[in-house]
Amino acid sequence: MPRYALKIEYHGAPFVGWQRQTNLSSVQGAIEAALARLEPRTHNIVAAGRTDAGVHALAQVAHCDMADDWDPFRLSEALNYHLKPQPVAILDCKAVPDDFHARFSALERRYLFRILSRRAPAVHSAGLVWQIKHRLDLEAMREAAGILLGKHDFTTFRSTVCQADSPVKTLDHLTIAQVEAPGGVEYHFDVRARSFLHNQVRSFVGSLERVGTGSWQPQDMQAALDARDRAACGPVCPPQGLYLAHVGYPEDPFA
Repeated sequence: MPRYALKIEYHGAPFVGWQRQTNLSSVQGAIEAALARLEPRTHNIVAAGRTDAGVHALAQVAHCDMADDWDPFRLSEALNYHLKPQPVAILDCKAVPDDFHARFSALERRYLFRILSRRAPAVHSAGLVWQIKHRLDLEAMREAAGILLGKHDFTTFRSTVCQADSPVKTLDHLTIAQVEAPGGVEYHFDVRARSFLHNQVRSFVGSLERVGTGSWQPQDMQAALDARDRAACGPVCPPQGLYLAHVGYPEDPFA
């Protein structure tokens, strides 16, 4: 069966997350339903990452197997037609080898988290940022972020329902940028690793926000990491500011 890689953008608000759930609206379910309109049968697509309820994607990657030999452009156009009016779009589609696997072939996942700091309510960014009313200490957050880099036991920063076999992960990249925004500023957290634990990025950002307010000192991040105890984590931030921004592979299937 011909295999295709899909690059997918979606707004996470209407969905229970990526993963298909019975009688609930999911991104996976929406795309599989669209595929069934093209080839009437059960479809099972596989994604690079299972985003949670309310989390968005700029470039999720999934693969699907089709019975017919589709032109990739026609397949993406047909899927986008059948996905309307749901906030899901196929940005690109390419034929890939049978051994390409959206999840297991991936070498890196990159997440973006957006915090908007301003007193006026968010209008154009409503549902797309975590809005706070106070400014944050950028340099203190950057110092604390550096503590998290490298290979660690991240028990403190993973959900109690996380199903990963081990809490040990390697965090390759965590930078924080301050960007001017109308009436305030945004803080952009760029986080990259081969794989992540459940709620790891949101746990990082929630704890870093505590550093930014002065409630924590940068060295408190080291203490939280060393505790290997979920109770030592700062508040887990809400999902609407989180985006799956990029998935890296040994060879870019969309190049």
